[in-house]
Amino acid sequence: MAENGEEKLLAVARHIAKTLGQTNNMADDILQIFSNFDGRFSKEKLSDEGVGNDTVRCAALEQTVNSLDRQISDHLSSENSVCCNSTAFLSTVDELVSTIEDWSPLSDDKVVGACLQRADDILQQAMFRAEEEFRSLMEIGGESFDVTRNSDELTQNGSSLYDSNGEEDEEEEIDGDEYVIPVAKAVVDYNVVIDALPPATVNDLREIAKRMIAAGFGKECSHVYGGCRREFLEESLSRLGLQKLSISEVHKMPWQELEDEIERWIKASNVALKILFPSERRLCDRVFSGLSSSSAAADLSFMEVCRGAVIQLLNFADAVAIGSRSPERLFRVLDVFETMRDLIPEFESLFSDQYCSFLVNEAITIWKRLGEAIRGIFIELENLISRDPVKAIVPGGGLHPITRYVMNYLRAVCRSYQTLELVFQDNALTLKDYPKHDDRLQSNSSFSVQISWVMDLLERNLEAKSKIYKDPALCSVFMMNNGRYIVQKTKDSELGTLLGDDWIRKHTAKIRQCHMNYQRSSWNKLFGLLKVETMAAKPMKEKLKMFNLHFEEICRVQSQWFVFDEQLREELRISIEKILLPAYGSFIGRFRIVPELAKNSDKYIKFGIEDVEARLTTLFQGSSGSNGVRK
Repeated sequence: MAENGEEKLLAVARHIAKTLGQTNNMADDILQIFSNFDGRFSKEKLSDEGVGNDTVRCAALEQTVNSLDRQISDHLSSENSVCCNSTAFLSTVDELVSTIEDWSPLSDDKVVGACLQRADDILQQAMFRAEEEFRSLMEIGGESFDVTRNSDELTQNGSSLYDSNGEEDEEEEIDGDEYVIPVAKAVVDYNVVIDALPPATVNDLREIAKRMIAAGFGKECSHVYGGCRREFLEESLSRLGLQKLSISEVHKMPWQELEDEIERWIKASNVALKILFPSERRLCDRVFSGLSSSSAAADLSFMEVCRGAVIQLLNFADAVAIGSRSPERLFRVLDVFETMRDLIPEFESLFSDQYCSFLVNEAITIWKRLGEAIRGIFIELENLISRDPVKAIVPGGGLHPITRYVMNYLRAVCRSYQTLELVFQDNALTLKDYPKHDDRLQSNSSFSVQISWVMDLLERNLEAKSKIYKDPALCSVFMMNNGRYIVQKTKDSELGTLLGDDWIRKHTAKIRQCHMNYQRSSWNKLFGLLKVETMAAKPMKEKLKMFNLHFEEICRVQSQWFVFDEQLREELRISIEKILLPAYGSFIGRFRIVPELAKNSDKYIKFGIEDVEARLTTLFQGSSGSNGVRK
């Protein structure tokens, strides 16, 4: 009996040393103290090798488990929160975890294995309660939080980031208690950090998280954390005006509504990536800092919190990317593309860990898909030009609607030339290709090649349309009108620099050639009638008669034609006058000195010089159907 009692005493002493010793060195020190007190407590006798009685060791384990079970049960049966007495509860959990770890190498022993199974059950009950406490702390702590700038200012434009603008805060009923869910409003300045939980709450959460992770409940802890914080983000995005829309719902939206939704998406994305997500990352790091595997726990929790909100933002951008390629949508698609481009560095900074890296990849994929959409819109613009009916001519040879549409469209497009140059580069889109510090337009760039191609399509379409006019002179007027508009719209915008001076000179020369063609086909025959080859009365009288008929007919017809540009209209008149007036003046002068015609010359001369000038001023005035208004 005495010998058996001594063995139990030695086993208990050994277990006490092992339990109290947080490290091997500390355990050795305790054993040395026992040895100095009584030789029976020597280190050799108290070591595992020195105790040969497995039954005694198992009895010590069972006794420890029973003690820890009673302590845990006392805490769990208490009506008060375990956090009210968190030190004792958490210490008990620590001892339980340590006991399981110490005895796990001997788990093959049936008795030890049974004790460990019971200890695991006790630990699981403790973790269920810890999980409840963790959730409660998250919910209660979220009721009060702080918004600070990096410069430690608390307000923005005289109001907090979360001011309710005089409206009553939204409230929800949870288990019969009212609480306010803090949400964000749109901001202009993104130099803001949200301290969503008080420091004391963060410390309590960290202590619970430490035990849950040590006990193997890290994923459960992250899941609870993510669920509580995710609600905050969802409410924040909702307050910013962002709706949860499926891709089909986005595609069915009327264009005006979609434009408004894109505007809200841009603001919400900037707030989320520059304020909300960084603040959540900071909070995760604070809660899980200093813990074993703390980085993995913080990363997993951050993913749990932000994944839904990020996917919501990305899904909308993706819906825009795969939506209609109608040319008028280009500018809003460009807005989404540029927003994604600007936020990619934020994605890479926030979501680079093992759990979130797929979000970065998805963001880059959608950004590139938006680039594909932009290129697709330009293809649709090309198709629109090519499909524009050739038979749809403009009365009077005026400015064609397709010319006005395309040129004003391209002028607006060129305001985003840097972005579009990035889109049209031959290589895959990468941020390093973006010319952030080079504002120069290049006439040999990828984008300039695309613009030149669109202009070439427009020119060929106009040439095809001009051939519908039966009068060659009207065909030339039509090409002059549209060519002049194209050159002027190019010269006074970024298009001129993009296409280059050579392009402008080439197309200016084409307008001059059209001018010459018009004069040749419309007036050369009339000029020929004024050439005096003989002073005989009959030929002179016949030529004057033919001149009067042709001149009157030309003026009648061409007064219905339209030249939209006043300067071009004046240039045409002056070029006609320079040839016609001297030739006509010389002809009627000679007509008057022909003896047979001199006495009755006024009878044959229908137009004086002033009359000819007056009739020329009526040319190219057009009519309301000539589409002559310039914009």
